[in-house]
Formats: sequence, C-alpha cells, structure tokens
Amino acid sequence: PYVLSLRFTGLSFGVCTFLFNMLFILGQVVLLKKAFRPIQLLQIAVNVLFSAMIDVSMAALWFFQPGSLPVRLGSLVVGCVILAVGISIEVAPDTLVVPGEGIVRAISQVSGKRFGTVKVYFDVTLIVIAVALSLLFFGKLNGIGVGTVVSALTVGKFVNIVDRHFPLLSYIRTLKDQEAEPEEGSE
Repeated sequence: PYVLSLRFTGLSFGVCTFLFNMLFILGQVVLLKKAFRPIQLLQIAVNVLFSAMIDVSMAALWFFQPGSLPVRLGSLVVGCVILAVGISIEVAPDTLVVPGEGIVRAISQVSGKRFGTVKVYFDVTLIVIAVALSLLFFGKLNGIGVGTVVSALTVGKFVNIVDRHFPLLSYIRTLKDQEAEPEEGSE
C-alpha cells in the first residue's frame, strides 16, 4: 500500500491500505469457504477505522524522523515488539481482527502452520510485491527500506515468542473458550 500511495499520489497510504485490506477479506472468504464466519464481515468496518487511523497517525507523527543509526534501530525494534504484542492480543481471542491478520489467520488455519510463521512468509511476500511494483513504477526501490525488511522478518517471530511466553494470552483464550461453553443445565 505504501508504494502504491507513492505512485498514485491522489490516494493516501490509508486509502491504499483500505483497498489492499478489502482484497485480504476476499482472500479469507475464498480460503475458508464455509468456515468463513459472517461476523468476520465486520472487518470491513474495522478496515475503515484502521485505514483512517493510518492517515491520522502519519499526519500526527510527521516530525518523528530519528537521525542516528542507534536511535533508528532502537525505534525499529521497539516498534516491532509493540506490533507483535498487539497482534498477539488481537488474535488470541479468535474473534474480529484487522484484515491483514485475518488473511494470515486464514492461511494458518488452512495450512496448519503457526500464525507467526505464516505472518513472516506473508509479510515477505508483500515485500516482494512492493519491490516489484516499486521497480515497475519508479525504476528503483522507493518506499521500501531496511526497516521494512527487518519488520517483515521479525514481527511474526516476535508474535511466536509472545504467544509462547505471555500467560495473559492463555488467559484471554481461556476466557473466550469459557464464554463459548454453555453453562450446566442451560441446554
């Protein structure tokens, strides 16, 4: 989406993200077929909010341009860890997620692979697409940097670490499972 927003300047990063995410929702429907739960169509509303917040965040953080390499690397690592924790918490209850995590979850369900592992492959695939589009549109890499690659290669791994080592996630899953079980005598 970022490379597309650089090429089609009339479309913001948030709008391009919205369009990509709509493809991810369609992908979930195709992959999961009858296992796609209709409640997941609420991802469209989540997508509107998520995409709008990207544009708001980009405008609010325009000034954040870390200069030195250590500050840049520190910002990258902190951002990747925060993103991984947020994704783990979002996915733990197995309810509504943003479309980008929804398609990863669908691929994970269909393939039987760990969510975090699928996320790494998925993110790397998106980078390959972004590189191809960048080369096609600009004849060079534009909008893709070392941080993009590091993020793609590490966030999914951080998700796997968080999933294994944070008891809060097990508690969230347990609460969800308890809510799904009918109480004794209520049937």
